[in-house]
Amino acid sequence: MTLYIIRHGETDLNRKGIVQGSGVDSTLNSIGHNQARLFFEYYKNIHFDYIITSNLQRTHQTVAPFLKRGTHHKWIKMPELNEISWGVHEGQASSPQTHDSYLKLMNDWESGVYSTKLEAGESAAELHERVNQAVHFFKKPHHKGKNLLICTHGRTLLCLLTILKEHPLSMMNQFKHQNTCLYKVHHIGNEFIFELENDVRHLNR
Repeated sequence: MTLYIIRHGETDLNRKGIVQGSGVDSTLNSIGHNQARLFFEYYKNIHFDYIITSNLQRTHQTVAPFLKRGTHHKWIKMPELNEISWGVHEGQASSPQTHDSYLKLMNDWESGVYSTKLEAGESAAELHERVNQAVHFFKKPHHKGKNLLICTHGRTLLCLLTILKEHPLSMMNQFKHQNTCLYKVHHIGNEFIFELENDVRHLNR
């Protein structure tokens, strides 16, 4: 089985530095739609048996060119792949107060305190629990030999990568994750072998 894992394309809120999270169902901007098109042009000759997205439309729009081409695949929308909830910070522009709260949260997580969360938000431990459910689905025996295209979100992607690499959550921030970046991962035996990481060569065409 091979996983093609991408982050969604750019949104206006990405560009403006406004927090999105699971509670803000934003759409791609013109740059994001172009990123999606370029990704499709680069990988259009690969047959994906499953296209798996979150429930949020920015992931749907990113893989829309694959969904529209009419080849045989199954589209699965998984809430387990939704972005983390940033609670009361969602939809808000960065301010000194929100920046300080975010830095404290990151410091706690990088110190192994995964239960910390923003007000009305989701902790790293809670995110890990639901993303791990998605990984269990990916690993089902009937997916052997299949190609899975998976589109998710920034923080969720970082959590997913720590699970696949069997790293602690404290290492989430080590991974880069540009919009429409690709992580190509092979599941061989009980291991996930990474072939490509944060690959954006499709954007340079």
